[in-house]
Amino acid sequence: MVYQSDAGGTRYRFANLKTLLAKATPLRSGDCLAGVAALDATERVAAQMCLADLPLKQFLQELVVPYEDDEVSRLIIDSHDPAAFLSIAHMTVGDFRNWLLSDEATASRLSAIASGLTPEMVAAVAKIMRSQDLILVSQKIEVVSRFRSTLGLRGRLATRLQPNHPTDDPAGIAASLLDGLLYGNGDAVIGINPATDNIHAVMGLMQLLDDVIQRYDIPTQACVLTHVSTHLEAINYGAPVDLVFQSIAGTQAANRSFGISLAMLDEAHAAALSLQRGLLGHNVMYFETGQGSALSANAHHGVDQQTCEVRAYAVARRYQPLLVNTVVGFIGPEYLYDGKQIIRAGLEDHFCGKLLGLPMGCDICYTNHAEADQDDMDSLLTLLGVAGVNFIMGVPGADDIMLNYQSTSFHDALYLRKVLNKSPSPEFAVWLEKMGIADARGTLQVANTLPPSLQHLTPRL
Repeated sequence: MVYQSDAGGTRYRFANLKTLLAKATPLRSGDCLAGVAALDATERVAAQMCLADLPLKQFLQELVVPYEDDEVSRLIIDSHDPAAFLSIAHMTVGDFRNWLLSDEATASRLSAIASGLTPEMVAAVAKIMRSQDLILVSQKIEVVSRFRSTLGLRGRLATRLQPNHPTDDPAGIAASLLDGLLYGNGDAVIGINPATDNIHAVMGLMQLLDDVIQRYDIPTQACVLTHVSTHLEAINYGAPVDLVFQSIAGTQAANRSFGISLAMLDEAHAAALSLQRGLLGHNVMYFETGQGSALSANAHHGVDQQTCEVRAYAVARRYQPLLVNTVVGFIGPEYLYDGKQIIRAGLEDHFCGKLLGLPMGCDICYTNHAEADQDDMDSLLTLLGVAGVNFIMGVPGADDIMLNYQSTSFHDALYLRKVLNKSPSPEFAVWLEKMGIADARGTLQVANTLPPSLQHLTPRL
């Protein structure tokens, strides 16, 4: 179907829905690289005006990637809930935006429609929203997930403690782990990106983290961010696997480039559930995503990178994960050129994921060759905190020495909790007080010495 709109005295024509979505997207370098971006601001506005008038029902009739060619498209259509869609089925994209911003769109009503939304509907409405619109709607939504801690409650902010080391050295990991715990970090997950996918090395890291969690009775979960196939192998060997991790994308071809399929994820999800390691809940998956991943694999089918990203959330939603993390600036300036583009993308990803019912976190980050700096990350950190992000990263000094990129530090979480009056997850907050690390309000009690409760942590490792 051809779409058309007038702007600046010119009539613009858009050959199909994926072209319209791409042209309506706020400027980013990845879409320019792919050759799908609007030629100028006037064409972008024309596409946004046309998109605002498009009925939501059209997204069920016209797919951006053909149903017969792509298992993610099949998942999106086959899992669509007509009953949940019914209350908004009469709306256009513009109507939907206005309703989302209204007082009628309460947290309960937004939760009720989540399964009736397709990723493309959500991506479309994000394209015609300002940053403050994305924040306003996001903060309404509460998506709660549980394993050994409860994440996503209003007024709470969790962190992933990320003690990476370039050689997986246990002493180096232990130092970062202890540092993070003393700053009140780690309630979302203690997660290591391993330097190698060697099964024995990975299992050693899994055992290390499990020993610490069990010895000190920490109400959190561990994850070694290795490939899902390595997780399956580790489970078969009897390793202590809490969460199964995998990077995912929004097309079958992009997921194939990661070495995965929905069938493999189904198998891993079932295997993790069978271990029954969760004490409070059974959300056992951890997914990471990022705008530009499909394009970097030449698997985007001409779809803009923001729409591809939101399609990945349909994959995540299938498995009711504990954590979904958009690693927003990690892929590089070829896809998000500068701080402005990274900030916008982070707000979009958080909004779209939560609207689809996902427990969204964000790795607020950039690579060293991007036109961005830590002030940009402070801005995005604060905006996402206001928007109700479930969790952020806690990296020693904000500088990951294994992955070589810039993220957020342990003290960044303290800043955000302080200025927004947020606390760690409830179970973790109790543990911090019990261990003498923080008081009941989350204020740190540790100065220059270890509390007695943790004095044997480093020798133990």
